[in-house]
Amino acid sequence: MRVVIAGAGSVGRSIARELLRNGHHVLLVDRDADGERVSKVPDASWLQADACEIEALSEAGLAECDVVVAATGDDKVNLVLSLLAKTEFGVPRTVARVNNPKNEWMFDEAWGVDVAVSTPRLMTALVEEAVSVGDLVRIFEFQQGRAMMVEMTLPVGSPYAGTRVGDVPFPGDTVLTGIIRDGSPIAPTRDDALEPLDELLFVTTPEAEAELESLLSPGERTRREDDDDG
Repeated sequence: MRVVIAGAGSVGRSIARELLRNGHHVLLVDRDADGERVSKVPDASWLQADACEIEALSEAGLAECDVVVAATGDDKVNLVLSLLAKTEFGVPRTVARVNNPKNEWMFDEAWGVDVAVSTPRLMTALVEEAVSVGDLVRIFEFQQGRAMMVEMTLPVGSPYAGTRVGDVPFPGDTVLTGIIRDGSPIAPTRDDALEPLDELLFVTTPEAEAELESLLSPGERTRREDDDDG
């Protein structure tokens, strides 16, 4: 897979190292691609350029790449790059870094963003996931299709503890994708039974989120919208 990463700060370089370790071809684009930065990821290709300029993106070969990662520290740059990657070069997949959570609402398909990664949101989700039982925690959101991955630790008092997966009336557009039990992942089948304190991973939609939480953990908490309103 050929990946172009805009922004060679600590985030961009870390992504590049992981992709290179997994055998992918990586080009880093940065206005400050000096010798010091290049030496930190010597196995990557480098281009010293402005990632918002069409000529620079053409030189980077965006039309032939599989994924563009907008990883700069400037949300405006990440949005413009994602939009250009989609509209001008037809890049199949764009991943954009969200620096300011207040800007997260803009990182959608209208700006050419397939996946938006917000570090504050991810850290919040990990904190909530680590301490909550019976609460539905958003782990990841897919911009296209308005789908998201959520997690719940099934409470002991859940009405569906001990129930076969195939007998649980999950909301529409909701798929149980995994169960983590005693630290081990399980690919659920219809005949697997849910057990108290199972970590359940779902792909669902915002519209089904509240119904799913109420189904598995009735009375455990108020609606998420009420919490957001303070």
